[in-house]
Amino acid sequence: MVGSKQSAPVRKSPTRTTRRSPKSPPAPPGGRLIDRDESWLQFNRRVLEEACDDSNPLLERVKFLAISASNLDEFVEIRVAGILQRLEEGLGMPQQRDTGGLTQDERMDRLRNRLHHFNDDQTACWKDLLVPELKSAGVSLLTWKQLRKTDREFVIKFFQEQVDPLLTPVTLDPSHPFPRVLNKALCLAVLLRHKRKPKSGNSPKILGVITIPRSLPSLISLPERSGQRNFLLLEELIEAHIESMFRGYSILNRTAFRVTRNSNLYLQEEETRTILESVAEELHNRRKGDAVRMEIDAFASDELTERLRVNFELELWQVFRTSAPVNLSRLMALYSAVKLPALKFPDFHGRRFQFGSSTNSHPNIFAKLRNGDMLLHHPFDSYSTVEDFIEAAASDESVISIKQTLYRTSADSPIFSALKAAAQSKDVTVVVELMARFDEASNIRWARELEDAGVQVFHGIFGFKTHCKLSLIVRRDADGVVRSYAHLGTGNYNPVTARFYTDISLLTARPELTDAVLRVFRYLTADWQAGPNAYRPLLVAPVTLHSDMLALIAREATHARAGLPAHIIAKMNGLLDLPTIDALYNASQAGVEIDLIVRGMCALRPGIPGLSERIRVRSIIGRFLEHSRIFFFANGGSDDGPQSEVFCGSADWMTRNLYERCEVVFPVVDPALKRRLRDEILDTYLHDNLKARLMSPDGTYHRAHSTSPGLSAQQHLMELSHTPEKQPGRIKSLVIESTPAEEAESILAKEQSGL
Repeated sequence: MVGSKQSAPVRKSPTRTTRRSPKSPPAPPGGRLIDRDESWLQFNRRVLEEACDDSNPLLERVKFLAISASNLDEFVEIRVAGILQRLEEGLGMPQQRDTGGLTQDERMDRLRNRLHHFNDDQTACWKDLLVPELKSAGVSLLTWKQLRKTDREFVIKFFQEQVDPLLTPVTLDPSHPFPRVLNKALCLAVLLRHKRKPKSGNSPKILGVITIPRSLPSLISLPERSGQRNFLLLEELIEAHIESMFRGYSILNRTAFRVTRNSNLYLQEEETRTILESVAEELHNRRKGDAVRMEIDAFASDELTERLRVNFELELWQVFRTSAPVNLSRLMALYSAVKLPALKFPDFHGRRFQFGSSTNSHPNIFAKLRNGDMLLHHPFDSYSTVEDFIEAAASDESVISIKQTLYRTSADSPIFSALKAAAQSKDVTVVVELMARFDEASNIRWARELEDAGVQVFHGIFGFKTHCKLSLIVRRDADGVVRSYAHLGTGNYNPVTARFYTDISLLTARPELTDAVLRVFRYLTADWQAGPNAYRPLLVAPVTLHSDMLALIAREATHARAGLPAHIIAKMNGLLDLPTIDALYNASQAGVEIDLIVRGMCALRPGIPGLSERIRVRSIIGRFLEHSRIFFFANGGSDDGPQSEVFCGSADWMTRNLYERCEVVFPVVDPALKRRLRDEILDTYLHDNLKARLMSPDGTYHRAHSTSPGLSAQQHLMELSHTPEKQPGRIKSLVIESTPAEEAESILAKEQSGL
């Protein structure tokens, strides 16, 4: 049993902290939907809560803080930048209310207030919680004044040898304009006055700027002493030598600052020569986008801050002061630099599957798949099995061709190397998505490298991101029959992220699936117009996925109205698509029980009487990033009945996935694998009462009520992966937690009154 004392760890329910924990301001008034941006900020607040949660290892909390800062960077440079650009260009009616009930100006007012609130909470998390605890654990970020003589001698030598040659101090005058500050580049600004006084009085004040080199480590590790691990921020070292870089000037004030710029890509289709060339050009332009936010040290003078603000053409609210280090995402370097296993999660390696002990074990992989499908739940099942599958195909002389999609991968990926090697003797086709946000440059490089190796490289259908995760192997087996083998997944072909993203992989030789995968590749490479039924039993976006999902939801509603069992469980990263939300509302009103496990944004309001009282939404933020998409439909029977249907795939229930990307959702039909998805995986997530947060109708989240023994889904699945003799069963007496109707009505009344 998943809920037994033997398999589920007994842990004290986290008290989060007795010190300051981030408080969420009230949600905006609204009707049927939660505002998208509010929902995203609620998601990132859950990440920040993990940094404040003293049940997590200390350095993992530092890592969560760095992740929340990195997430916020992306939100600002993409989402906030887009809103500001639309306001500037006058797009839309200024007084027209959006789905969250807000005008554009109201949304921007709320958003900027919440951004500042979140910035303050990040600072408090670092200063009030993490810094004291790190110091107690023997880890400190020191200032220049705190350095001992031997430490100063060490870093001065480092400065002279490695830092000083890279610095380019600039003074701003008619012959030296303000330097181009790159997106998210850390800089030092200095307010200067020339020491030579003119006859008319004091010299005018001028600005000096130094860009901190990105090629150098942001943290300088000091020599260890008495078990203490001390570090100095690179800008502290440069600031300590700033007088030597502006000789002849008096230093009036100095500060670290960083500017975040608009990083949206804008492709002009009519001017496009090739997608590859366009993306390469826009990557260059991205670094020159308009400034959206300036982070600056809280102790910077008002005059210095104002000069910088005016230069970057920012409004007052776009200046974010902090008494923590500017750019908290750099704290990821601290996590990597401190080698104290006791302050981190214990190492975990998922179970590996062995396919044979012979020197040529590759055919055993294909023999295994001829006997039945294989389902993997990463990282609890090692991603090496997927790598073995593709590497086996690359080196197996019986394999005729390989087709592969690549959305994100890594430079040292064995899959990437295997595809290049396979091109020497086989037909290899790879569909590379060039516009995978923030991976465009590496994808361009990989596409060219694959082409040089003889791989046929395509970039999908123009206007649609290729987001599906597919691999198709065609092999002439020992009996002379040509068969196809496929991998269908929910995650990227990236062995690095596969270690800390939860995803599902299906390896299969079922002809109905492999034939459909072949047709999807024809769609990607030739925009194959074969009609909506050509890809069955796969659900493919933008062709049929949306209508198929709406039909599955509607079918559950029909069963409920007929008095039959009706239950939907859907696990995904985001839920924003309005027709899908309306379909879920209708299903709830028809009597369908609906459990949604949504890691990130969710615009649906659960638990509202008469609208969504049978819908429950939970989010799990933990050691691993929940990335798998799983969709369960009872289909008129019991949850473990033979008629139930389970799908996995690459798509969330968001408009971009359903209409703007090429996505594939696939059925899992093997009864044993369906049971694993329903009983071992989904049921465990539904019973998590240590890491799960439950969503209230107003869009805020609260911790699930912890009972003894407590259950962390990820911890349980890690334990289960190394105890294969255990046969996981359903968690009985499922307790479904929801907001009581009285509480929901009270929340809605407050919203409608504007409180």
